Amino acid sequence: MTNQSTHHHPEPADGAGEFNRKVIAEFRAGAGVVGGDLAGMPLLLLTVVGARSGEPRTTPLVHLPDGERLVVFASNGGSDTDPVWYRNLVAHPEVTVELGTERYPAVAAAVDPAEHDALWARQLAAQPQFAEYREAARTIPLVALTRV
Repeated sequence: MTNQSTHHHPEPADGAGEFNRKVIAEFRAGAGVVGGDLAGMPLLLLTVVGARSGEPRTTPLVHLPDGERLVVFASNGGSDTDPVWYRNLVAHPEVTVELGTERYPAVAAAVDPAEHDALWARQLAAQPQFAEYREAARTIPLVALTRV
């Protein structure tokens, strides 16, 4: 177990609520492993700079490995609006990824539209519950995180 008291970690994203705060704390204390409804899910922590605040914001996200990059999904629970973390990384694509016990800088970029449907299909095969998010009145952005 790492000593988290010596490391400063950004606060969860605005509006993330107590659920995300607990997931983030459990992720860091458990070297990337969490329980409950998210047990067994491929999670990472994404830290972005707030577009308006300039402050770092951290959000737990499900990811899909894709070669040298990780893909995350701006589903926002199927909402018709993009999540705050997505709007933040559009403004500031330099991000920090926490995966297991590893923490590294990355660059976030929207997935090429030609790749979108194939990656979405892979995610549905891995996590069928994502199908309900596709009912949103918008195309859900997929974001590739590439280590710098």
